[in-house]
Amino acid sequence: MHESLEFFREKLSELESKLSDNSLLSDKKKYAETAKEHSRISQIVSAGSRLQKVLSDLKSAREMADSDSADDDLKELAKQELSELEETKNRLEKEYNFLLIPPEPNDSKNTIIEVRAGTGGEEAALFAADISRMYMRYAESKGWKAEILSSSETEKQGFKEIVFLLEGNGVYKLMKYEGGVHRVQRVPETEASGRIHTSAVTVAVLPEAEEIDVKIDPEDLRIDTFRAAGAGGQHVNKTESAVRITHIPTGIVVSCQDEKSQHKNKAKAMKVLMARVYDNLTEKENSKRASQRKTMIGSGDRSAKIRTYNFPQNRITDHRINLTLYDLESIMNGDLNALIDRLMEKDCEEKMKNLHENPKK
Repeated sequence: MHESLEFFREKLSELESKLSDNSLLSDKKKYAETAKEHSRISQIVSAGSRLQKVLSDLKSAREMADSDSADDDLKELAKQELSELEETKNRLEKEYNFLLIPPEPNDSKNTIIEVRAGTGGEEAALFAADISRMYMRYAESKGWKAEILSSSETEKQGFKEIVFLLEGNGVYKLMKYEGGVHRVQRVPETEASGRIHTSAVTVAVLPEAEEIDVKIDPEDLRIDTFRAAGAGGQHVNKTESAVRITHIPTGIVVSCQDEKSQHKNKAKAMKVLMARVYDNLTEKENSKRASQRKTMIGSGDRSAKIRTYNFPQNRITDHRINLTLYDLESIMNGDLNALIDRLMEKDCEEKMKNLHENPKK
């Protein structure tokens, strides 16, 4: 551990020298990559230093507890301290080892979430609204900013589709586990007999693309304008403020009509379009990476059923890690920490195992 920590301390010093070099400022992409790597190495050095201190304290406490010359009171204090230090050591070792895992390239990015109603008609649309609200509340608890980019509302205030942007520190790192099919089991408000229905929504999690990630030629775009429509299809705007953008090479189409301004709708639609084009470009790479792993945790596979929300039993089950929690009400109110922490932990364990099995990769 001492040798690896010294290596990272030297690496940190090299990165600090690079960041202070004015010539690096001319290359925005290279500067951003260097800054991100500096932040990652800083965390490793910090965690490693804390672990090194605890290991030193643990050694001293063991020597005191086993000492023949120390009095009984000191020995007893040392033994009590040993238990606390062992617990801290185990926690810091886990943190340090997880930080050694190379980060996903998009982990630090803002994230675009797309929630669409699947099987289940109006009940699926209502659950899409519930899932979106859950993510918004989770974002609020993390201090992130949430912005709705586009939505298609039903007459009963559900969503056929809602797309929103989450901005903050390390959003994608946490939200990437949410991509897939979310199934709900509950009695719909419209069900007079009290029969439980099963519906589903799909969630797509896309890292927000920046200009350094993807270049879009304006000549590859077809931009159409039309009148915005409300729930049920009625027109709510007499001017053509809604915007539809088609990326001709990929066939990706994005529409936005939530704003009264055509300019604002176009800007929001471009954000979604860039994210989808970026996702399209990296899909093959993501599939290859996912196939090398034993599970699909964090892969964003939208066809995979990842979770079931059972309202009558206050139960939620994540099928990827066989985790069941009986705290559905809190989770739907945005308390996703227990779920996401366990998903991250399992994902990191698999990555660590993969690093040991394939050290050259």
